[in-house]
Amino acid sequence: MSSQYFDIKPIAGRIGAKIIGLDLSTRLSDEIISDIRKTLVKYKVIFFRNQHQLDADGQVAFARRFGELTTAHPTVPSLPENPEVLDLNYGRTTSRANNWHTDVTFVDRPPLGSILRSLVIPPSGGDTIWANSVTAYQDLPTHLRNLADQLWAVHSNAYDYATGFDLPEDVKAYRAVFTSTVYETLHPVVRIHPESGERGLFIGGFVRQLRGLSTTESDDILRLLQAYVTRPENTVRWRWQVGDVAFWDNRATQHYAIADYGDQPRHVQRVTIVGDVPVGIDGKQSEAIKGDSSIYNKRVAVAA
Repeated sequence: MSSQYFDIKPIAGRIGAKIIGLDLSTRLSDEIISDIRKTLVKYKVIFFRNQHQLDADGQVAFARRFGELTTAHPTVPSLPENPEVLDLNYGRTTSRANNWHTDVTFVDRPPLGSILRSLVIPPSGGDTIWANSVTAYQDLPTHLRNLADQLWAVHSNAYDYATGFDLPEDVKAYRAVFTSTVYETLHPVVRIHPESGERGLFIGGFVRQLRGLSTTESDDILRLLQAYVTRPENTVRWRWQVGDVAFWDNRATQHYAIADYGDQPRHVQRVTIVGDVPVGIDGKQSEAIKGDSSIYNKRVAVAA
């Protein structure tokens, strides 16, 4: 695709493109926003270099052009002055988001998309990888596709505590905050994208078990499906620079922040856009099992 308002430079064969020629700190026209959205849906994750004039307020204003915003996170506090901004300062903690996941899938209405802005980037390391869950589904052999079409999965923010021994104290503290309210939601393993109509695998790091199967059976099937998501041909790797902005379609991607930078500082800020309730190929919607995410998605009035 092309736009009369900016240049589009695809990065990898199946996912990812740079948008060149826009200043996100300015008031962009509705026509430009429409073209950005179309580019996002096509390429799944889009990148903007050299957005040094963009601050947290500007990031929020830009994100609002694509829909209502969530609060920063269902459990993790926001910036005091920006309730929509999740501040991720990895120089202050040893906790890392180094697993494949789709953002906040443990609630019944996961974000439409996330917009991440880089403030401090290590001179080496700290890249992020995104995977295209639509082409992953398309790669499945017919028999596996037919199986995936029928599966539903429970997603939760609760950790597997068998892996929690000997953790640093700051990681234990972060986990306590992250799970201060436990959420569980039943989602289709194959989700219909509400804009493109594409089918994609909707799994990732918050999946705990497949409905109707044992944990052993669930783990084996999920490992098999996840292997298709993370095949190199379905991914794009971004080498961050200060001032970069990444905008990904949370409905059709997973991502992995690579924790290979040791104790070097890395500071980014994220804003997320309210999404819809996922729908499976049978037309059935996701169902919340535990936890009320209405405040996170601003579906109820919040007291001043």
